[in-house]
Amino acid sequence: MPGRQLRWLLIGNSRWHWALADADRGVTDPPLRFLHLPPPPSSTRTAAVDPPLAWAAVGPVPPQAGLSAATRLGLADVPLADVPPWLGIDRALAGWWASRLANGPVLVADAGTVLSLTRVDGRGRFAGGRLMAGAALQLRAMGSGTQGLPCLEGDLVAADGSGDAWPRATEAAMRQGVAEGLAAAVLEAGRQARALEVGCRIVLTGGDGEILLPLLRRSSDLGEAVLLHRPDLCLEALVALCPRPPDGSAQARPRSSRI
Repeated sequence: MPGRQLRWLLIGNSRWHWALADADRGVTDPPLRFLHLPPPPSSTRTAAVDPPLAWAAVGPVPPQAGLSAATRLGLADVPLADVPPWLGIDRALAGWWASRLANGPVLVADAGTVLSLTRVDGRGRFAGGRLMAGAALQLRAMGSGTQGLPCLEGDLVAADGSGDAWPRATEAAMRQGVAEGLAAAVLEAGRQARALEVGCRIVLTGGDGEILLPLLRRSSDLGEAVLLHRPDLCLEALVALCPRPPDGSAQARPRSSRI
């Protein structure tokens, strides 16, 4: 009979992202499991069974979900220095954890609904960033803003998987163009960030990160020592901030120790 699961939740703009672990084995043995699901139906009470140890949200939080305010993380709970009050919790989580992983200056490229580029300097301080429409938004915008182009849904890559860099078909050309444009934005941002701080690494995350990874790897400057791919960076940060509580105790709030 399966045991109780430990759960952590990040509510995104278009998906709910879960980290799962066996309560009897701890959070790293076996490794964490990650799920990326559409928002639940409006009738679902998310916290009815095994409520998340910690959760955060950048997207809308349905009131009927039953999530406890006591376990919700805010910016004050993320130990990243110089964070402005308007920063999204996902960018703060990703920036803090990427800085810990890289042990130095870092540029986080989160390829989700929005492509967010977040810099953290060598002293662990938020150092600004950039935002641009992600793949799905760009594809929908081309369809809604023109008469001749379709509104595309689904995966960023062409459905036939041909990998043609210069497709002849319109839909494949749209997907390839968006992918190349996002990769070029990350490459140029990385070049500028490394010019500001030698040794700055790029950490790629987000749902479209796997598609962008081979495009970024084409650059001779982005070997494995420079470019890290961590698909579930924000969830890893949630788990690191709120690990399994002691048996029989309530889930503790994380300490806010600015670095």
